[in-house]
Amino acid sequence: MIGPLVFCLLAFSIYRQLQRQPNWLESLYQLKNVFDGPGLWQLAAAVGLMLVNWGLEARKWQLAVRNVQPIAFIKCLKAVFSGITLAFFTPNRIGEYLGRVLYIQEGKRIQAISVTIVCSMAQLLVTWMAGIAGLFYIKSWLSQPGHTGDDVFWMNAVLYVVLAGAVILTLLYFRLAWLVRWIEKIPGIERFVRHIRVLERFNATILVRILSLSGVRYGVFIAQYYLLFAAFGVHMDAGQVFGAISVVFLVLSIVPTIAVITELGVRWKASIEIVQLFSSNLAGILAASLAIWIINLVIPALAGSLLILGIRIFNKK
Repeated sequence: MIGPLVFCLLAFSIYRQLQRQPNWLESLYQLKNVFDGPGLWQLAAAVGLMLVNWGLEARKWQLAVRNVQPIAFIKCLKAVFSGITLAFFTPNRIGEYLGRVLYIQEGKRIQAISVTIVCSMAQLLVTWMAGIAGLFYIKSWLSQPGHTGDDVFWMNAVLYVVLAGAVILTLLYFRLAWLVRWIEKIPGIERFVRHIRVLERFNATILVRILSLSGVRYGVFIAQYYLLFAAFGVHMDAGQVFGAISVVFLVLSIVPTIAVITELGVRWKASIEIVQLFSSNLAGILAASLAIWIINLVIPALAGSLLILGIRIFNKK
């Protein structure tokens, strides 16, 4: 019964969140119009890229988790979808870890969470590095006449903080063995250290491969936005799309959100504030953000809720 229950709860929560957003009916109307216009192929391409997106994530997780348990690609993809479902109900999608490890043998699940965090670190590092590039791009745009000095001041403040965070995250990512030894020195957690020793098995080659897949996946996100902006009449060139959306992703990675309650609102607000620097088509911006949310989160989450139905969480091997 858990699968259908989660599915119904998720669908109701999505509907409630949509109702709480301003101009959501206008955005839905924009979505409807795309099906009757020339933008249909762009919408279809964005949906197709959703499979590429999560396929890359599944491959990335497969590489990471093989140090714990070899697992087939299709099973990894199912784990990713199940993780998205549970991520919908938790702050900043931390439930994603629990959803994925349902496909891991008991006794190895805490280790699997450890290696999954490595995947998240890689994606976060790419997001922050791209966000830094986006901030430089937006900063140069704001330096043009018509913008206040306060805009540039806050842009610089965010830039320096994120830059410092990216440097620290890079050091931690490529020094996982050192991180394990540092954690070992924390009093009271000795019994948990054995579960994270699996991180010492990551060499530079695997870490670079995971980081590269994260970078390609990020490019897929940007391509989806580019296609959907074009479909909804938000006229921006590729550089403007990258500059604006990289900052939107940066905001989403920093601001605490719960996908089923607040993420869509934060996504809409950030998109409006940043993308409107390049386009005045607010309805199109909102519609594109809504479409991204539905394609990359809602559809996989609904699919994952059905997959959970077939999982025996406490199945003993």
